[in-house]
Amino acid sequence: MSQKSDRVGNLFEPLAGAGSGAVANPLAELEASGAMSTLAVARARCDQSGSDALSTLIGWVEGYLMTAHPDLGRTGAVCPFTRQAAKLDTVRLGVCEASPDNEDSVFTLIRTSFQALEAIPAKPAMAHFRTIIIGFPACGGDRGIAMLRRIHDRHKVYSLTRNRMIGLMHAGSEAPGLWNPDFRPLRAPMPVLAIRHMVEQDAPFAVRHPLLLLPYLVRFPFAGLKRIVAHYIGRG
Repeated sequence: MSQKSDRVGNLFEPLAGAGSGAVANPLAELEASGAMSTLAVARARCDQSGSDALSTLIGWVEGYLMTAHPDLGRTGAVCPFTRQAAKLDTVRLGVCEASPDNEDSVFTLIRTSFQALEAIPAKPAMAHFRTIIIGFPACGGDRGIAMLRRIHDRHKVYSLTRNRMIGLMHAGSEAPGLWNPDFRPLRAPMPVLAIRHMVEQDAPFAVRHPLLLLPYLVRFPFAGLKRIVAHYIGRG
């Protein structure tokens, strides 16, 4: 896996046999195999290969996450974090063809992706904008969603103790929006697991999710508290 390829790699391939051990340089391994790439490289590979799954993932990231939505309830992009990360080239995308029966391998993939996140090149002041977004086109059914939800839940504490965030998005998500409870912001055309850094602007999420509140305030004791108070005042 030392030579770069123009093909669209499958994240399930390089890590399926990795077991539970840490990969020495996970980001380099995944990028060299073609299984994970920047937005620009993903676009180029998609044009060359015609990958429907990668094309769908890119279209959702750029056409939904990074743009405004009339039902969002506020101005700006659905995910301002991803939009800024794209400008800084700190987004990494991947497609994993794992099935609902491959839970152990998907767990290894996500655990390794936390390591890969730290290796994404970024200026120190902008390192918190690093993010990894992985699509699972073969897990769109109930069993696949249930498996990915277990993976997500098994990483909640792991991510929060490292000041990281993990999110699951899929077509049937009923999670309400922060600013419009009738909006469903976490819907995606294929199941997606995304990991990123916890940021000061996560106050609205900290208010909604008790498990996140304490790690958030430990990470941002003064600025975070001010944002939480401002959020409550704004909602009032």
